Amino acid sequence: MKMTVNEVLDVLSFEYPDPKSELNYDNKFRLLIAVILSAQATDVSINKATPALFKAYPDSYSLAKADLDDVMEILKSINLYKNKSKYIIETSKKIVSELNGEIPKTREELMSLPGVGRKTANVVLAEGFGTPAIAVDTHVSRVAKRLGWADEKDSVLQIEEKLMKKIPKHRWASAHHQLLLFGRYHSTARDTRCIYEVLNELKEKNYKN
Repeated sequence: MKMTVNEVLDVLSFEYPDPKSELNYDNKFRLLIAVILSAQATDVSINKATPALFKAYPDSYSLAKADLDDVMEILKSINLYKNKSKYIIETSKKIVSELNGEIPKTREELMSLPGVGRKTANVVLAEGFGTPAIAVDTHVSRVAKRLGWADEKDSVLQIEEKLMKKIPKHRWASAHHQLLLFGRYHSTARDTRCIYEVLNELKEKNYKN
């Protein structure tokens, strides 16, 4: 049985009452760097690599002065580490030289940083600043299409725009994480069950609890 948008989000809110990124970070700079590194890589792999990175380069000032080979050596276990190492150094340089060491608060400014696309910017806005935003990754995209909230042919931007129209603005930031976590753990790429069947199972489980 299908559900309305708010009914779906209510079920996910029971399952994930305080949804957050599974990336480990303790300030906005480290959040930004972790999200840049997470592109086409798992959060688990990033969380294994960032402790050594942040121990060696705890802030934008130190990372801006880092040797590329040294950073690549630390990050060699993650996907696309060569390009990502360049991005995070160049981003740090720009933050130091043009932004007085501050992490930008707008999507436009964030997207001006090397290695930062719209998805990364939206994650940082929602997670770091509490700004209403919806980041569309592979999990969110898959779930949105399975729910019928987006079409198979839609681009990432089209999916984001459709979700922003369907989801109440005050729920954007939490909905992003809830849809992502639901797709990661309950409605995976390999799971061929009807997505509403899965949601109803979660609803029943939480109702009983």
